[in-house]
This record gives sequence, structure tokens and C-alpha cells, in this order.
Amino acid sequence: MRRRRSFGGNRRPSNFKGRKKNAGKRSGIDVSQFVKKAAEAEAPVVYECQHTFEDFGLDTRLKLNVAKKGYKEPTPIQDQAIPVVMEGRDVVGIANTGTGKTATFLLPMLHKVLQNRGERVLILAPTRELAFQIEDEFKGFAMDMGIRSVLCIGGMNITGQIRKLKKKHNFIIGTPGRVKDLLQRKLLHLDTFDNVILDEADRMLDMGFIHDIKYLLSHLPEKRHSLFFSATISKQIEELIQTFLHEPVTISVKTRETAANVEQDVVRVHPNENKIDVLKDLLRKPDFQKVLVFGRTKRGVDKLSRILDKSGLKVESIHGDKTQGRRQRALEAFKKNKVNILVATDVAARGLDIDNVSHVINYDLPETQEDYVHRIGRTGRGTKTGIALTFVNAK
Repeated sequence: MRRRRSFGGNRRPSNFKGRKKNAGKRSGIDVSQFVKKAAEAEAPVVYECQHTFEDFGLDTRLKLNVAKKGYKEPTPIQDQAIPVVMEGRDVVGIANTGTGKTATFLLPMLHKVLQNRGERVLILAPTRELAFQIEDEFKGFAMDMGIRSVLCIGGMNITGQIRKLKKKHNFIIGTPGRVKDLLQRKLLHLDTFDNVILDEADRMLDMGFIHDIKYLLSHLPEKRHSLFFSATISKQIEELIQTFLHEPVTISVKTRETAANVEQDVVRVHPNENKIDVLKDLLRKPDFQKVLVFGRTKRGVDKLSRILDKSGLKVESIHGDKTQGRRQRALEAFKKNKVNILVATDVAARGLDIDNVSHVINYDLPETQEDYVHRIGRTGRGTKTGIALTFVNAK
């Protein structure tokens, strides 16, 4: 008979010491950190804005598009950073995903281009999905202005990107690998770009892009406007800042590592239980309405997705080996509730803005505590409550 499981209210992390040697050994993470009741977190601090969007001095056309998108009040990072960026100062913005960073750099850069059509802007993002999201935001803010961008990312036909590069454009939004490829083919000339933005800089370094970033930055004009945004500042990022930014203003609005309204718990898988069956039982519960399941490997994610699909569950999957078209279709199906389960590698742990994710399940342990933080940050967004569950082996 299968063991009936429960989690949440009656969990206690008191006996995690023994399991740390087993479940957490592979990742080097103390699994006791996977248990935290939402009520234990401190109450969110109410932020008082010092500015309105009217105060920033943005072009009137931009302000109209901001209003059309439903933006009413600046977020903390927008409130503090936009005035500094508008002054032409280099900025290091320390803020978590979902804090409004994209508008923080897009609005001042679009304003700059509206004032001088010769300005060009390079925006680098760690993943294709994040680059797509930036592109979508760009289109909304730049509507009816005649300002064009070119999306330069891997996983898509490079021919179409090359064709667009030959047309007049002011913005390049891309991932480091594809932008470097186009630069080396002499199809992109970065010496004409006076503005550069690195979004999710820490994630780019985690993904091994440090050399590509240094290479790309070295091809930009020495005199430029540089903006770096990151959730954390590592030693490598500090070195980049010292090398490539000029007297930057550091603005931090990061208040905590994990959301206060995410309840974190473990699912103990006993030796006599099948891990996949345990997952299926959870996913069939009515309160598991929109679930993001993280696996460690691309092959494992594909296998798990197939098994869940054959079990009658509505599921899609994404990982780095899928074409960008397939990744986007899977994400859209999940966002629009055509499926309620998305199985993913850590490609989905950062930068993705998906509403109403009820649960995050770490089917495989993350490699680092930082990866864990970003995974569970996909739920409990804004004022909503979310649940993060991590599978561990029980003795």
C-alpha cells in the first residue's frame, strides 16, 4: 500500500542533519534550508515612491505608452534608478527578477533614442526567454515611434536575424553567444553602440559567459553609457564593474533572498516508494493548479515529461536543446493555462515572468543554494502565496 503523504503545517526540520549527507550531498546544499513556513518570514516593507512617471522627464510619446501598458506607479528600482540613468550616469542595479528592471533601462534608452536617432543600444540577456521578454516590453514601450530592434538569439534561424540587421535599427537585444557570432562574422559592428545593458549579469556568469561578455564589451566604444543589473554581486561581477563602468551609481532594492510568501517544504521519498508515482500523486491534487517542475538534465526533463503525459496529465517541457520555437510554444501553453504543468531545467529558473504559478517542485535537487532561490522565486509573486516543494530521499 502506498504511503499517504502530507506536507506543510506539521513539518519540522529537526531531523535534517542525517539526511544532509544523502539528499544534499550531490549539490552541497543543506537541505534544512528547504523548509520554511511562509508565516516565519518578515512582513513586507511598504515602499513609498519619490517619483511618478511624469517626474522622470520622459518624452510625451513614451509616457503615453507607459499609461497604455497600465503602469501606474514606479517600482522601487524604477523610482530610484531611472532618474540616475536619465542623467547619463552608469548604474549597477541590484534587484531580484520581477522588480521592474526591464522598464528601468528601456524607458531612459528609448527616450535617449527619441532625442537622437543616432543612438544605438546593446542589451545582453542570459537566456533566450529573457531576451524575448525584453523584446516584448520594448515593442509595447516603442509602439508608433518608428524605433526598431533586432532580436539576436540562438535556437533560431540566423538568416532572418542577418536580414534584419541590414535594416535600420537602434536596439540589439540578444544573448552573448549569438551576438558574438554575428560580431565575428562582421555582420554586427559594436563600435557604433554607445549604450550597453547587461541584464541578469550574475546568471550570465553562472552560465559561463564571462569571456564572451568581456570580449563583447571590449568591442564597444571606450566612452559609453553602461548599465548592469544583477540579483547578486560576485567577485567576477565586481571586476567587470571596475573594468568597464565609469564611476557607477549602485542602487540596491533587494530585500531578501526568498519571497516572504513562499512556503517551503520537502517531500520525503521512502525506499519502498517510486519517485515518479509520488510526483504524479501530488500533481493530481486539486490545489496543484499551475506547477513548475525542475529537473537536473535535459534528457531527464524529456523523460519525465513523456511519463507524465502518458499518465493523462497536461504537461509541456523546456530545456536548452529545444529550438526556440518549441520553447516559446511550451511557455505560451503554460502561461495561457492550456497545460498546467511545465517541466524544465534551470533555463526556467531566472528571468521568466509567469503569473499565478501555485507550486514549484524541485524533482531533482538544484546544484547550488542560489539556484534553489531562483527556482522557488517563480511562485509567490507579488502579494500571492506560493508553495515550493523539494524531493529528498528518506532513510
